[in-house]
Amino acid sequence: MNTATALEQLLRSYRVYYNVNSDQAEPPFSAQADFSLHDEQYFLVKSARISEADSKEHVYFAEAEHLDEETFKKLDTAAWSKGIARVKPHGSHKNTDITLVIVADVIDEAVKKLIPKMKRYKSYRFGLHGWSHYRLAAIELSTGKAVCNRQGRDLQKLVCNIK
Repeated sequence: MNTATALEQLLRSYRVYYNVNSDQAEPPFSAQADFSLHDEQYFLVKSARISEADSKEHVYFAEAEHLDEETFKKLDTAAWSKGIARVKPHGSHKNTDITLVIVADVIDEAVKKLIPKMKRYKSYRFGLHGWSHYRLAAIELSTGKAVCNRQGRDLQKLVCNIK
């Protein structure tokens, strides 16, 4: 299986809940997906609002034949900076997570050691206007194994089911 086929299978599973854009993705990414959720709590009538919260997630997908350290750092920096630029914190903003999923034929050992250590976090107005976490997952198609950071562990099962 090549990276394009694997990416298409992965995007198919994301299309259920996310708005996937594979035609006009920003370089260096092959596709991107967005998820948005608005939740309101009210008492008896909608004008008596108790709380409201907005949650968002921006997912960036990348393909690589051979994922070396330099390529990984470029993708990592681009995903975080493009994701953070899209955050608009406000009083009812809960979180905006940024996710990077990399599909590669081969991943260098140095990158496999670097991915689990990747941690990025940003809070807005000391957490009163929400926060952003960074989730990261990379799958090596030659072995079928995935490498994730701590926040991206829940992606491991999804990414490894690509066949």
